[in-house]
Amino acid sequence: MEVDPGRAARWVAGFADRHGPPTVDVQEYGLLLSAPDGATAELHAPPGSSPATDLAGFVAAVTVPRRLGLLLVRKGAVAVGIAEGERLPVHKVDTRYVQGRTAAGGWSQQRFARRRDNQTKAALADAVELAVRLLLPAVDRLDALVAGGDRRAVDTVLADRRLAPLAALRADRLLDVPEPRHAVLLAAVAAARAVRILVREPQPEVGR
Repeated sequence: MEVDPGRAARWVAGFADRHGPPTVDVQEYGLLLSAPDGATAELHAPPGSSPATDLAGFVAAVTVPRRLGLLLVRKGAVAVGIAEGERLPVHKVDTRYVQGRTAAGGWSQQRFARRRDNQTKAALADAVELAVRLLLPAVDRLDALVAGGDRRAVDTVLADRRLAPLAALRADRLLDVPEPRHAVLLAAVAAARAVRILVREPQPEVGR
């Protein structure tokens, strides 16, 4: 599940009420809560948040407003933005037509495939230029870069040598988004900021 940073403390309190006061272990991803009844909860820190060694520090760290770069790429669309906390003061969406797959065979299929390949390359080149123009000038002020969409397309964009400083800030989190539009970019801000939580309920005892 994904929890807004402002609700993280309330969620932890609810977990403790349901399962008992948990022990807290620091993990690479954030914190692991282990309750007396056997339930566990992995709290995955949002991109750009400071490491924490205890629960209070974790909650405090995730609620601090962060400056995140956003890069969403899928097929012929790209959305780029800079989020400051919940706000999105910098944003741009660009689309370019990319030929769909064809069921034709032989020479026609090869011709359509070449056209589609060229259109895809042009769309990715546009995405690179957009990232260079909007994200690169702010790279020294970003806490992290959060990408979304098609992983291969994102990898291709960030492979441009000019974007090496951005690639170095890329978070492990990859947002699962549809074809980028302005509304999708706005929703990506919340997803990039969210605390991801994986809960494992206690296993029932097996009777003899």
